[in-house]
Parts: sequence; structure tokens; C-alpha cells
Amino acid sequence: MALISEVEALVSGHLSLVDREVRQLARRLPAHIDRDDLVSAGLTALVACARSYRGEAPFGHVACIRVRGALIDHLRTLDWASRSVRTRARELQAAEDELVAALGRTPTAAELAQVLGVSEREVISWHHDVQRAATVSLQGVTQETADLLVRERAPGPEDVVLLRERFGYLRDAIDALPANLRTVVVRYFLQDRSMADIAEELGVGESRVSHMRAEALALLRDGVNAQLDRDLVAEPLSGRAARKREAYFAEVATRGTLRSRLAA
Repeated sequence: MALISEVEALVSGHLSLVDREVRQLARRLPAHIDRDDLVSAGLTALVACARSYRGEAPFGHVACIRVRGALIDHLRTLDWASRSVRTRARELQAAEDELVAALGRTPTAAELAQVLGVSEREVISWHHDVQRAATVSLQGVTQETADLLVRERAPGPEDVVLLRERFGYLRDAIDALPANLRTVVVRYFLQDRSMADIAEELGVGESRVSHMRAEALALLRDGVNAQLDRDLVAEPLSGRAARKREAYFAEVATRGTLRSRLAA
């Protein structure tokens, strides 16, 4: 991990990199996209990259990949769903955080419905809307835009190292999941099992499995980001929920070494 003085030197020495990447991207974007917001996203990624830099590859190459990725991620978030879906997503998240802190476990659809003052069927429908919107957002990135992430057709050595490290952390993050959440991830994504099969195995309803899948994906995302770029981790409410998440992040960090992650 770079020291404060080293971080400042790395950032100040590569500010032009952010400006260059933003200018090149802005040429291919609609006029209504705010360039200042892109610069802000790029600078945030540059600082985060400098903080986590360990000298595994030339900093300029690593920072360029991180900045490009941050710019694309920012574009993806500009209009990922309708206003109503975004409102529902915030309401669901707030209710879930409140119940997790109070109950010490993931709430059921019925418990969420009671807090939100809606029917259980509506809660399940909201979950499906949010998941569908997120999927459409990711699938909506065009090949032209995706090419901006890595302009060379063949990845360089530093790209391969970073990708292998991320996959290694993902493997460790899956292993560190609570047993039921790990079962859902392995059965659904790795074994291609249906929601009905998984629900029968766990002795719960399909809506519960759907919720567990969403919870597991959120944990995996934050578990990996906590190791590579802490600024990307969503901040939870304080209390027991926050402590459980931090314990999970620590478990992911100790599951392997750089050697084992690169070999994953």
C-alpha cells in the first residue's frame, strides 16, 4: 500500500491521464453528458488506484485501466432505470437495512411488506423490477463503448495480472459467504440449477431464493471491492449489520495470498 506522500506524487504526476481519457471518451458521447462529472469520476478512480498501488505493474498502465473502467461505470449509472424503479430500489434497500439491523438476519418478503406498507406480492415484484433494470443496464453497453475499456485487442501483461487477481478475490469471496448464500450462488451460477430446485433443496420459497441471490451478489461485489478499491464499497448502516459486513471483508482478505489468487 502506497504511503501518503507516494499517493500524492502518483496522483499529481498522472492528472493529465484523466484529462486525456475524458477527452477521448467525450468525442463519442452525446452533448448532454456532463464532462465535469466524468472528470470527477476519473480523478476519484486515480486517487483510489494510487492508494492501493503495490508496484505490481507500471502505475500508468494500472491507472489507465482503472480510470477507463470508472468512466464507463459512471456512464452506466446515468440512466439505469426509470425514476419509479430507482425510488423502489432505495425504499427496499432502506427497509432491508433497517430489518437486518433489528433482526440480525435477512428479512423475508412478508416482513419487508409490513415495513413498507404494501403486499408481499408487490415486494416480490419490486425485487424483480430492480434486478431486471440492473441487468438491462449492463447489457445495454454497446460494443463501441465497451471497446473504450481496453483499446488493444490483446490484453497486456498488467491487464492479465489485474484480471487474475480479481478472479482470485471473487473465488475467495464466494468461499467466505454464509452457507446458504454460498449454496445459492454455486447452484444458480456455477451449476445452472433453477430457482425452484434451489428453493426445494433449502426448504424455502422461490421468492426467498431470489432475495438471497440479490443479497449474495451485493456481498460479493463489496467483498471484492473492499480488497481492490475501498471507495467503491457501499457504506452500510452502523451497528450489527456493519460489523458483520466488515467481518466478511476481513474473511475474504485472509482466505488466500497473492500467489493463490493469481493461480485461481
